[in-house]
Amino acid sequence: MQNNATFSIKTILTGAQMLFVAFGALVLVPLLTGLDPSVALFTAGFGTLLFQLVTKGQVPIFLASSFAFIAPIIAAVQMWGVPATMGGLMAAGFAYMLLSLLVKFKGVATLHKILPPVVVGPVIMVIGLALAPVAVNMAMGKSGDGSVQLIDYNNAIFISMISLLVTLIFAVWGKGVFKLIPILAGVVAGYGLSLVLGVVQFDAVNNAQWFAVPNFTLPEFKWQAILFMVPVAIAPAIEHIGDMMAISQVTKKDFLKKPGLHRTLFGDGLATSAASLFGGPPNTTYSEVTGAVMLTKNFNPKVMMWTAIIAIALAFIAKMGAGLQTIPVPVMGGIMILLFGSIAVVGLNTLVKSGDDLTAPRNLSIVALILVCGIGGMHVGGSQFSLEGVSLCAILGIVLNLVLPKAEPEQA
Repeated sequence: MQNNATFSIKTILTGAQMLFVAFGALVLVPLLTGLDPSVALFTAGFGTLLFQLVTKGQVPIFLASSFAFIAPIIAAVQMWGVPATMGGLMAAGFAYMLLSLLVKFKGVATLHKILPPVVVGPVIMVIGLALAPVAVNMAMGKSGDGSVQLIDYNNAIFISMISLLVTLIFAVWGKGVFKLIPILAGVVAGYGLSLVLGVVQFDAVNNAQWFAVPNFTLPEFKWQAILFMVPVAIAPAIEHIGDMMAISQVTKKDFLKKPGLHRTLFGDGLATSAASLFGGPPNTTYSEVTGAVMLTKNFNPKVMMWTAIIAIALAFIAKMGAGLQTIPVPVMGGIMILLFGSIAVVGLNTLVKSGDDLTAPRNLSIVALILVCGIGGMHVGGSQFSLEGVSLCAILGIVLNLVLPKAEPEQA
């Protein structure tokens, strides 16, 4: 009996540690997109529990806010508002689930045929590079569009560079658990410096209650927002496959076969759709948590369930949610410079690892058009319907890949 109690306490504490590892990245997405971080905590926990239910509690994975959706959420909120954006994100979750059915009945090879590296790689690069001006503006103390100077430039650039430097140090030279929390370390360092320089405003914290229900937002459905958001699901779906392969290698179990990639993809999609019901950002599998699993050698999926339960509980502490929203713009801007660049590098690595000849006319055309249209801000359509950004790039890449003829193999 005592051993069981000890095991439970150890499991709970390990679950809390996993949330600590994921916390910085988890709350960064809602802070950047204008969503409520308390809602993000709730939907991360709720989504993880749904994922564990779908996968029969077999995979030690924690789901939380997806970086791939940052740019589309920012753009969609400006064009259609938060409720319509949530409707689009719910549809993106359904797209995940459709992909899971494709994998179940046709196999993973079909998914790679429709979405080869020559399409997925540059689309992921666009996700990162399209946001570069936003990161730089915020690092200089401006609003994301650069129209308003929120914090004095001299203070802002000092804060953002310290935040970036600490994040780099932890990411490159960190050992053990410290290597897994570079974003959290950067936020703490930047926030501490901001306190010293007197640029943090505590009015929201003082006015907040200690406990309150998070500010949930119900979705609305506008077909423009849905068509804008659905193609974005491509990038995190491919990332999901990579994460499943990674956690399989760490635990020495093949989760692509049991419970099956179709189940894990379906669970991820269900978690994303469920998050949009409450006004939270889409969920994705967290590589940081996979790293923590490898470090602790604790492969018990029940740990992730406790991580989820703790995240849900923290969501109702209103003072903490208000405190997170006091993080100054330059702190986030400094970290975003590295973060968005890293996303672009993931896309580049996807291309490099594929071994495709990027100078071949077909591949060159696909990659070039995706990059220029995505980074250049190309949009197609009018006021009623418009495709742009990642959505346009994804559709463009898929169409080009299907239409352009593959090179004939050279005769010996």
